[in-house]
Amino acid sequence: MKQQFFKFVADLRSAISILLLISFFSIIGTIIEQDQSIEIYKENYPIANPIFGILSWDLILKFGLDHVYRTWWFFLLIFFFGLSLISCTFLQQFPSLKIARRCQFLRKANQFYRFKNFTTLNDFAFNKILFSIKQNNYSIFQQKNVIYCYKGLIGRIAPILVHFSMILVLLGNIVGSLGGFKAQELIPKTEIFHIQNILNNGQLTIIPKTSARINDFWITYNSNKTVSQFYSDISILTDKGKEINRKTLSVNSPLIHRNIYYYQTDWNLLGLRIQTTTNEVQQYPLINILDNKNKIWLSWISTNQSLIQGVIILMDNLEGYCSVYSETGKLLGNIELQEIGNFKNSPFLIEILAATGLQIKNDPGIPIIYSGFFFLMISTLLSYITYSQIWMIIKKKKLLISGTTNRAIFDFELEFLKIIQ
Repeated sequence: MKQQFFKFVADLRSAISILLLISFFSIIGTIIEQDQSIEIYKENYPIANPIFGILSWDLILKFGLDHVYRTWWFFLLIFFFGLSLISCTFLQQFPSLKIARRCQFLRKANQFYRFKNFTTLNDFAFNKILFSIKQNNYSIFQQKNVIYCYKGLIGRIAPILVHFSMILVLLGNIVGSLGGFKAQELIPKTEIFHIQNILNNGQLTIIPKTSARINDFWITYNSNKTVSQFYSDISILTDKGKEINRKTLSVNSPLIHRNIYYYQTDWNLLGLRIQTTTNEVQQYPLINILDNKNKIWLSWISTNQSLIQGVIILMDNLEGYCSVYSETGKLLGNIELQEIGNFKNSPFLIEILAATGLQIKNDPGIPIIYSGFFFLMISTLLSYITYSQIWMIIKKKKLLISGTTNRAIFDFELEFLKIIQ
C-alpha cells in the first residue's frame, strides 16, 4: 500500500492536479485583497450582492481567503506537491539516471533495426570510426565485438535539478509565511521608533527589538509642482542609542539591515510652528481634510488669547508655501517658510512638522527562494545538453551501427552521418 501510495503521488497527473490547485488559489489570493480589515471586505464583498453569486465577505473570512498564503490548507497543498516532486525524483529520476550510466550493450541484430539512425557497413575502417566517435566527445565501452558509446550524461541531471529547485521555492514560501512579517509606521522627523504597528505576521514570527531614528524627511518637486521623489534619512540604533547603520531612503531604494527591509511608502504633515506678534512660539496641529489622493491640510491659527478669532491655513505640499484665509473664507494672502506675509497680522511660519511613512518587511524565505531560482536556471542550461547513444557490433565481417538522442535530432543525424563517412 505504501508503494502504491508513493507511485500515485509521484505520477505526473497527480502532480499537475496539485499544481493546478495551487495556481487556482494563488490567483484567488491575487484577486482578493490580502490582510485587510473586516470593514473593507464588508464594503467590497457584501452578502446582499455577492460576486459571482457566491463570493461574499463571510465566505472569504470563513475559508481564510483574506490570507490565502498562510492558511493550513494552502500549506497542505504545498506539502503534497513537494512530496510528489520528491517521490518522482527517487522513484523515477534517480533510477533513470542510474540506467543511463550503465553500459547498455546490444548483442542482437534485430535490436539495431528499431532505431531510426541505423546502417550496415561492409567496407569499414573500425579504428577510424572509433577515433571519429572519440573526437565527438563520446565515452566508449567495448566487450569483444560489441561497442557502446554515449555523451551528454550531465543533461540527464536537469530534471532532478528542476525538482530540487521547485522544492526550494516551495520551502522558501512556507518559511516566509511562517516567519515573516510586515509593519507600517508613521514617524515624525527626529523621532526614535520601534517596530510596533504589525500588519501581518506568521505563526512563528519573532519581531526584532530594533530601534531607529528618522534624522530628516523631505520631498523634491518637479517644475509643475508634482512630487518627484520622497526621501527619509534613517539611522539604525543599538540598545544604547549608538548608530550602526544609516541611509537616505527613497521610493524603490530601501534600507536593508539584518534581512529587514525599510521602504519609503507614505508621508504626512503633522503640525506648524508659528511665531506670534508677541514673539511667542506656538505649535498647531494640521488635519488632512481630503483622501490620500489629494493631500490638503488645514489648521486654525488663533489671533487672540480666547482662541475665538483667528485665521485658517491651507497647504498641500512640503515646500513651505501655504495660503491664509479669514474666518469667513476670504483669501488674505500667502506665506512661506521663514518669511513674513504681506498682509496685516500675518503669522510667521518657523517650521513644518512632517512625518514619513515606512513599510518594514522581513521575509526569511527569500534567500531560499532565490536559491531555487538559481538552480532552476542551471537546470535550464543543462537541459540543452543532448544525451546521445551509439551502438556497434561486428558480425560476419559487417559492422552494424545505430544511434539515438533525446533532443537536437537533426544535429545528431548530421553527426551520425559524419561518423559513418
